[in-house]
Amino acid sequence: MSGAVSGKRARNAAKRRKRIHGFKIALATLVAAGFAILFLLPIILTITNSFMSASEISSNYGTVFAVNDNGGKVYISERVTLKFIPDIVSFSQYITVLFKSPEYLLKFWNSVVLVVPIVVFQLFVAALASYGFTRYRGRLREIIFFSYIILMLMPYQVTLVPNYLVAGWLKTINTYWAIWLPGIFSPFAVFLLTKYMRRIPTSVIEAAQIDGAGEWQIFKRVCMPLCKGAICSAAILVFIDYWNMVEQPLILLADEETHPLSVFLSKINAGEIGLAFAVATVYMVPSLLIFLYGEEYLVDGITYQGGIKG
Repeated sequence: MSGAVSGKRARNAAKRRKRIHGFKIALATLVAAGFAILFLLPIILTITNSFMSASEISSNYGTVFAVNDNGGKVYISERVTLKFIPDIVSFSQYITVLFKSPEYLLKFWNSVVLVVPIVVFQLFVAALASYGFTRYRGRLREIIFFSYIILMLMPYQVTLVPNYLVAGWLKTINTYWAIWLPGIFSPFAVFLLTKYMRRIPTSVIEAAQIDGAGEWQIFKRVCMPLCKGAICSAAILVFIDYWNMVEQPLILLADEETHPLSVFLSKINAGEIGLAFAVATVYMVPSLLIFLYGEEYLVDGITYQGGIKG
């Protein structure tokens, strides 16, 4: 009799724990969904407002960007209401951006020309450097790798003056090389790939050496396939970082014709509010597509803890 009572109590306790666990999961899901909606609101607002006419955008947000006779901001005396649904869907902003004003497409391609070489060659340099940091031990290597970490922790604004001085010495001011060279040799991808590559079991590399593989074969046929997730993660993060750069082109590129689209978005004025929404939507498309396509690799590259997955 006591055994049956004890079993019943145990089942009730298990059901109670299961209900509590389910409640915690539901609560955490609701909280996460709330934060997700909150973070997505600016993107939704940008996309929906890009389909508004110029007059509707001006009537809704004109007071936010209004300036006085001296060029200063006007005090906003009324509450500005964010409007997510346009009264009349209009494609006039996109027609202007894509067909009537080629300068926006030119700046978009400026962004592509600036960012793609940085992503490709930074990953190439990082893969070789990470393999060296992984395979060869020693005090000199530790000092160099520690220097990489220190440089990575520094914001770009701290190294802006040295970069400008070096670019002036190399005579690359007002050329794409002033943007490419610091980006290609940025330490972020090196740090990420090194930490990932060190998790490859030593037994795997030793097995390749026993089979007669040289250093290049180990790098190409062992390390690179196992680091696919980390490489994709680094590519996504580096692309998003440099796709949104503003300070570098503003300081190092004097010719506005060579500026990327991100610089235009940072200089919105009262006469281009509607175009800014459309341009921002177009500008978000590459980042969103790359993130959605590489989401699995991004998560895998950041969370993978080592070993060989079956």
